[in-house]
Order: sequence, then C-alpha cells, then structure tokens
Amino acid sequence: MPPGGVGQGCTAQGKPPSASHRGCHDCAPPHSPPPFLATERKKKKKVKKDHSPPIPYTEEQEPHPVGSLPADVLTEILPRVPYRSLCRFKCVSKPWLALCSDPDIRKRCPQTLSGFFFHTYSGRSGFRNLSGRGTPMVDPFLPFLRESSYNRFNVEGCCGGLLLCECSRYRPEKYKHAYVVCNPMTGKWTVLPPILSQDEEGGDYVRVKPIMEMFLGFDTAIPSCFTVFAPLTYYRKYGEFKEMAIFSSKTGRWITVETDPTTLDANSGCVFLNGTMHLATNHGSIVTFDTKGENWGEINMPDHMSSSKSSKVFIGQSRGQLYAWQIYIYDGDDYGDAHLYVWVLKDYNNSGKWTLMYNVSVPELFGRERGEDDFSYTAFAIHPQSNCIFLTDEEQMTVSYDMDNQKVSVICTLKEFKDVLPYVPCFAEWPSDGH
Repeated sequence: MPPGGVGQGCTAQGKPPSASHRGCHDCAPPHSPPPFLATERKKKKKVKKDHSPPIPYTEEQEPHPVGSLPADVLTEILPRVPYRSLCRFKCVSKPWLALCSDPDIRKRCPQTLSGFFFHTYSGRSGFRNLSGRGTPMVDPFLPFLRESSYNRFNVEGCCGGLLLCECSRYRPEKYKHAYVVCNPMTGKWTVLPPILSQDEEGGDYVRVKPIMEMFLGFDTAIPSCFTVFAPLTYYRKYGEFKEMAIFSSKTGRWITVETDPTTLDANSGCVFLNGTMHLATNHGSIVTFDTKGENWGEINMPDHMSSSKSSKVFIGQSRGQLYAWQIYIYDGDDYGDAHLYVWVLKDYNNSGKWTLMYNVSVPELFGRERGEDDFSYTAFAIHPQSNCIFLTDEEQMTVSYDMDNQKVSVICTLKEFKDVLPYVPCFAEWPSDGH
C-alpha cells in the first residue's frame, strides 16, 4: 500500500499544468485615460525675476531628501517592503539610492527565498536565482574568501542567510584547511576552531573530523550568534555517531555531548527550528539537539511513510512548521509511477501528530505520462514562506510546484544541479574575526 493509504491527504485533482507552463499572472485589461476636463484659457501673467541675493541656508529649510515624505517616515516604511523592491527603488534618484543603501534599512527589510546554491560536476559551487532568470543575486565564487586566505571551497550548509563552507589553500610551502561561516551579502566571515578531543587515556587533545558533515544553525531573530553541530564517531560504521560537538559563536569554542548511538540518513537535509537542530535518521525518526547541548530528543516520522531505501525521506521547514516528504515509487500494475507525499507536523510544541497534506503524481508535474520514464526524481526543498516545493529529475529540468494552486514553473534546465541549498539573504551584523 502506498504511503498514507487510500483516500488520505489532499490529492491534486485533474492533470496539473505542463512543466513548460510558467503560470503567468493574469494581466488587468488596459484602461483608457479619462477625458480631459474642459477648461477656460487664461492669459499668462509675466513673472518678474527676483535678482535679490539668496537667503542663507538653514537646517529648517532643508527639503525632504526623497519625495514629499519626511526622511524619518521613509526609514520606517522602507524596511517593510521586500528586498527586491528596495533594490528597484535605488534607480529612482541619487537620494533614493543613498536611502535604500542604508545598512539599518537593509537589515530590517523582510527577506524571502532568492535562489539556490548548488554543486556542479566539476566540483565548483554555483548559484541560481529562484526566477531562473537574470544575473545571480549572489556571487557563488565568494570573492571575499578568495581574496583573503583560500583558493578552494565548497558550500556545505546554509541557514538563515549564512553559509558554512569547507575551505582550503594549496601552496607548495603550506596546506591550509578550515571550516568557515560567512555572510555573502555583507562579506563577513568567521573561521571555526578545530574540534579537539582527549585521547582514550585522557591525555593529549587530538583533532577530530566530523563523520559526515557539519550542520549550521542561525536564527535571523537573534542575529548576534550562530551554532554549528558536528556529529562525531569512533566507530567504523559509516554514519553512526554517539557524540555531538556543538560550536557557539557567542563563546567561540566547541563543547561535546554524548548521545545514544545514532545513524543519520545522508543528504536528507537539516532543519533549525525553535532554536533546535533537526536531523533525519535512517531508522524512521528525527533527532533533535538544542544549542547548549543540554537536551536532545527524537521525533518519529509519519506512520504511513514508506521504509523502502529507494524512497528517500527529506525534511524542511515552512512558516515555522516542520515538514517531511517522500517520493514513493509504485510496484505492481503501477510500476514506475512516482508519487510525492508531503506531511506537516502540526502543534509542534505539544507533541503534535503528522498530517498528510499533499499527494501528487511526479511525472505529471514534468509534463510526462505516468510510469513511462526512468528519471530519478528528487524533491529537494520547500519554500520557507509558502506551500511551494522544488523538484528535479536530475537530468533535464528543475521545477517548482505550488501545492495550493497546483501551478508548475520551470526554474532551470541545468543538468549540473545537485546538492541544492535554498538561500534567503540576510543583512544583519554578526560577530566575526575582524573580517
């Protein structure tokens, strides 16, 4: 039986629009301008030129720098508009450019998903705008890192507008390696200190390398600090750990806490929500760790979720709620047909239950017949502010699917679109190593 059973959830009715359809907004019909009012012609009066000397300038006579509103009113209005609109306003005039470039206004401006960092087959990082068009909002080569100490890096994680990068420098005389947390919008970055642990006899401290990857936690509501989580292991079994190292930028050091032996589900995503890191395991659960290492717990996955290894589970967050989704491949008469199932954990703080929200045929989202292709579909992310999920066939096309209105939009046709990380810009100031 497929996940969720028969008749559960909200199944998309009818065939969704083709993936080539971009879901253009309806345009309002043109309106003709109102007729001119009849007016009487009046003779122009000659105005005598004033040749008197100019009046000395005073602050009381200073005009409003932008438009007809006082500057202090505009500084309260502009932080409430989307960042993209703020960028457009810079083109109005020089006073608008100066006002919209104010750091205090930019960091208070509401941000939304702007695009995706991804890895290419050549090992380089790239960035793709959400719209699929235009110059990338972010320079994926992170020049502020390259110009300083490192000539190679990989973007390993992204949270709240910050990036976690594995950086290195290859020189004949010296090799340098480090993990760096940076903000590509401000050019600020911090080098993480190495993880040290005492040997079995409690003697010397030695470097410890994370077993799989590190996970970044950052909340824009508390922009003064970030947290990095690194699972540690001394076992040969890949993915299993019994210790978690936690770094806080507030203290500038790592702490290590013991846990029950746990094996993570590789590349299933991570969610930093309510000040807690959520990581998917390979045995149908999500483990949670707080930033101080004082509490860790476990959340069971949805009951009807398939345990098949071919049906990978992903987790994400949208509008403050925890989501889990899975693409289930049917057998039997419907062999090869792939369906996307999306669950949401409601009432998170009171041990709420998972609710199946959506169930839709994946090939139809790409404009294909059910069960008649051999593409490897992946739903890799969910929009942080709407019920929109992002999928790729890993060969020809990457699309977004609005689960509320069943609209499909093509993001790109890049084949090299893997290890994708959603990116929301952040302009808040945060501590760094003076960079």
